[in-house]
Amino acid sequence: MIRFCFRSATLALLLAAGLPILVCAQDKTLNVATSAAPFLRVSPDARAGGMGEMGLATQADANSPFYNLSKVAFAEAPAGLAVSYVPWLREISNKIYLATVSGYQQLDDNQAIGGALRYFNLGNIQFADAYGNRLGSSSPRELSLEGGYTRKLGEHFSLGLTARYIYSKLASGNANNSGVNYKAGNAFGVDISMTYNKVDEYGKGLTAGAAITNLGSRVNYSNNSAAKEYLPSNLGAGVAYRLPMEEGHHFTFGMELNKQLTPVVPGDSLGLASYYDYSVVKSWFKSFSSANGGFKSFQVSLGGEYSFEDRFFVRAGYFWEDKSHGDRKYITTGLGYKYGMAMINIAYIVPSGNGFNRSPLSNTLRFGATIDLPWE
Repeated sequence: MIRFCFRSATLALLLAAGLPILVCAQDKTLNVATSAAPFLRVSPDARAGGMGEMGLATQADANSPFYNLSKVAFAEAPAGLAVSYVPWLREISNKIYLATVSGYQQLDDNQAIGGALRYFNLGNIQFADAYGNRLGSSSPRELSLEGGYTRKLGEHFSLGLTARYIYSKLASGNANNSGVNYKAGNAFGVDISMTYNKVDEYGKGLTAGAAITNLGSRVNYSNNSAAKEYLPSNLGAGVAYRLPMEEGHHFTFGMELNKQLTPVVPGDSLGLASYYDYSVVKSWFKSFSSANGGFKSFQVSLGGEYSFEDRFFVRAGYFWEDKSHGDRKYITTGLGYKYGMAMINIAYIVPSGNGFNRSPLSNTLRFGATIDLPWE
């Protein structure tokens, strides 16, 4: 059982999800944006996890709906399914995990559909006040169900649209004796994605991808209708270059930038009132202001993959975040093995950092499996 001292259930579960909040340490303020349903920002795919969390412009597979659905219009297989398991905060508990299933189906040479289900189990959490007095417990659960459509708008360009339902139960009842009754939150969101694919018949060429994700309604976790949380909206863009060599050797290199479109929660009461008064659209633009870090709040992913005869895969990557916006920096590694139409992937994050800037997946293995289906 995990114990947290907190001011609100939302704050406690953001910590449980491994996402940092506004804190001061060594005379430096960590200016980090938080949101509702932070599990939507967790990378579930072990292939992407081995390449520095890079998934917007890599080769399309059944995990593409989590990153960029428009990629599946260019997938080599007409259909695919994927499952994954991501242990979370394993150094604290073995009962916290993210499990997913996803897939796609090409309808013809120009159209495809795809969908995914995510389930985030946060175990059992014991709430306590600043003095250690127990305030009850909860078994938080979150899930999302999504489906979308993508279409080629030319020989090399495709556009995708995804709709998503989000359920987030962090606590229930009067968890911290504050007079606020907590409840499960519900929300709807959409993704808009696009892909430019200039890969030739030999597998050589450039792919570029971009996506704006989790644009949608705010989430209300309590009977306080004024304190609705924003979804973890995100703007991302990436490129990848595939280079086949002789005798079955194949390399992929890429880079990706991500910017969370959620403003930082102010530390004063006046600023907090203004924060909750933003419209959803206004909150996206506020995330670019200097008070919210501007362009410093971008995250950078670098990744590479080597494959031999399209069967054995070795991956490595690097994830970087600005010091004042989380300060997470870590190296990722991964392996993959493909036999026939089925593929197994494993990812590992090399331990680094401590406290708020330590990845919740440090020293943890991520597992995933995909299968290409011959459904025409």
